[in-house]
Amino acid sequence: MEKNNHTFGHSPIGKLLLQQAVPAAVGILVLSIYGIVDTIFVGRFVGSIGIATITVVLPITFLISSIGMSIGVGGASVISRAFGDGNEARAFSTFGNQIGMTLTLAILFVGLGFLFADEILQLFGGKGEVLEPAKSYFNIILIGIPFLAWAMMSNNVIRAEGYPKVAMYTLIVPAVFNIILDPIFIVWLDMGLEGAAWATTISYIASAAYTLWFFLFGKSIMKVKASWFTPDLGLAKEIAALGAVTLARQGMVSVLAIVLNNELFNYGGEMGLSVYGVINRVMMFANFPVLGITQGFVPIAGYNYGAKLNERVHKAIRLALRASSLIALLIFVLIMSFTGSLVQIFTSDETLILETIPAMRKAFLATPLLAFSLIGSAYFQAIGKPKSALLLALSKQGIFLVPLVIVLPIFFGLEGIWYSFPLADTGAAAISYFYLKKGSDAL
Repeated sequence: MEKNNHTFGHSPIGKLLLQQAVPAAVGILVLSIYGIVDTIFVGRFVGSIGIATITVVLPITFLISSIGMSIGVGGASVISRAFGDGNEARAFSTFGNQIGMTLTLAILFVGLGFLFADEILQLFGGKGEVLEPAKSYFNIILIGIPFLAWAMMSNNVIRAEGYPKVAMYTLIVPAVFNIILDPIFIVWLDMGLEGAAWATTISYIASAAYTLWFFLFGKSIMKVKASWFTPDLGLAKEIAALGAVTLARQGMVSVLAIVLNNELFNYGGEMGLSVYGVINRVMMFANFPVLGITQGFVPIAGYNYGAKLNERVHKAIRLALRASSLIALLIFVLIMSFTGSLVQIFTSDETLILETIPAMRKAFLATPLLAFSLIGSAYFQAIGKPKSALLLALSKQGIFLVPLVIVLPIFFGLEGIWYSFPLADTGAAAISYFYLKKGSDAL
């Protein structure tokens, strides 16, 4: 069987990073555009309560689906190093274990989501007028979560195989489906929030179907074979240990959502939730190039580390940091220059616009530092060092942002919440720089 990732060990690092990062960034960009379009339709045809509803539900569904992402990232690290070391059997067995783990856990947690929907939504800030629409939206979205978990797991495996364009399509397919279905369900069929939920659920199913087709009939050597499904406790533990970094990061994002949504409701009511809903969508869009470089960097670092080509690993770190920092600086300038225009894309509500513009500028103050925290965590995850990766992954939300969101509003009210974001970004970047300098000799 011919591997497509053999070039990771000898092609120029800059060329490899470009080949891997551009498709990843494009996929994330299209996915971000979907999130923006979805919020635009909900904001304009449902209203600010609709935006608040999505703000409450989104972190819950992504927490459940991140099981697939974490198993995908953990397994992809094992697969990349196994291919780099010439151990194909280990790579194939890893894939089989990933499939079993993803489907079993995703279905289990979706069941729990249906059983405890009210309690979960209230925990995440679904209060007042937001609770009932959030419940309707959540129950429909849950149907698609196992499919999303499969797609997220598959995306990382496909990238580890050396097919970044196919991995890109796994993100583009659901985005395109959603962009097409949103106006049909929300506007033409007048289904409101439930229409938005069905559009999203169908898009998750489409993404899962595409990845399954690639494994069964595409160029993938990771065919779905019964012989690879034999449970391997050692592999499962390694996948879980490395994947726990991603799961813990998303778990902390969800803890942040619980704290943040409740604090926003306490200090700003439904309007506070709506303001953050707009800011969060812009954050998803603004971060896509840096996230793309990060995702493109991971298989390159993992393969070369497995092949013991340390200088190539160090060069990949330096190039990834320089490129992503430069792009993050450009994004910062654009957001600060066109804040008003960005906000007006989502809503025509004058009050919401006036509240969101200054809040967004405060929240994005430390955007140029984003690269260090993302690349730092990704590097240690790629080379199989989960403890360092976990610390860096949790540093922004766990060490800084959650405490700041709780403490600063006591003294500064709603303003304190917006200033928490740049302070957390700065602290996380400082910790990541220290770990990269100490643990990689690349800086």
